[in-house]
Amino acid sequence: MGCLQVSMQLNEMIRFAGMVNPDYDIYKRLGLKNGMPISSQDAAYRIVLDMVNDGLFVNFVEALIEARDKGFMGRKLSLAGLNNVIVGLLNEGYSFDHVSGRFFENQGERITPNWGRLLEGDERKMAVLWIDIVGNSKLVKENPVSEVEKAYSDMRNIASRVINSRIGRLWSWEGDGGLAAFAFGQISLSAVYSGIELLHELFLYNRLHNPLPSPINVRLGAHIGTVRYSESDTQRKNNDTVKQAKSFEAMAKTNALCIPFNLYIGMDANTINLFGGEKTGRHGKYRLYSVDVGK
Repeated sequence: MGCLQVSMQLNEMIRFAGMVNPDYDIYKRLGLKNGMPISSQDAAYRIVLDMVNDGLFVNFVEALIEARDKGFMGRKLSLAGLNNVIVGLLNEGYSFDHVSGRFFENQGERITPNWGRLLEGDERKMAVLWIDIVGNSKLVKENPVSEVEKAYSDMRNIASRVINSRIGRLWSWEGDGGLAAFAFGQISLSAVYSGIELLHELFLYNRLHNPLPSPINVRLGAHIGTVRYSESDTQRKNNDTVKQAKSFEAMAKTNALCIPFNLYIGMDANTINLFGGEKTGRHGKYRLYSVDVGK
């Protein structure tokens, strides 16, 4: 990447790469002893190549954009050619959010569980939303298969639309519910408002489009904490944060969203006031938002 070679000194390039990958060691990557001379051209080429191979190129470009706009090591950088790199990422199916300064998948083209960003084993703070369809077995037993499949397909589509609109991902969906995750942006608010909107959408669906004679009822639970990303659906559900969200879902009333203290503690008063008063249960303090979604 020419903008590195032209715009940064060698020590700046090495330090910059370390900001993106704290374990990065250019000497090891080049098979050299520490302190041996490296040309700026070789360093720039190797750093970019390693960022691509390590799956960190998008993070690297984001850091370059921030350095250009806000400065790096006390000075503004004029990174020639960076705009061409940005255009290249956009052409590869990414979109750039100017508010957060982050690249995301262009959701009109593709939606993947890792946002096109996370690697196997990556750990980061996420908010998760557990969705449980109440009385699933009874609905399946008492209604024609075709109608149940239609209703559950509609439910999944509603959940996907609500969650994707907030840069979330529906990580799994089974007959009795699903799991959603939020890793970018205002993750707490995204999880909470996705849950609220899902309840309202279900309210309308039960009255206008539900092919079943009885309403689809749900319980929702959310939580926030460290999550280790995995391509495996089973491994994603194994995260403690996900298990805790499921525990709070079990404490919710039918057609309600249950959120724990650590999720709402930093929220604005207007959002908190949408929920009922603070309660204490076996898993700690929580609040409920409920809707009557019956037909």
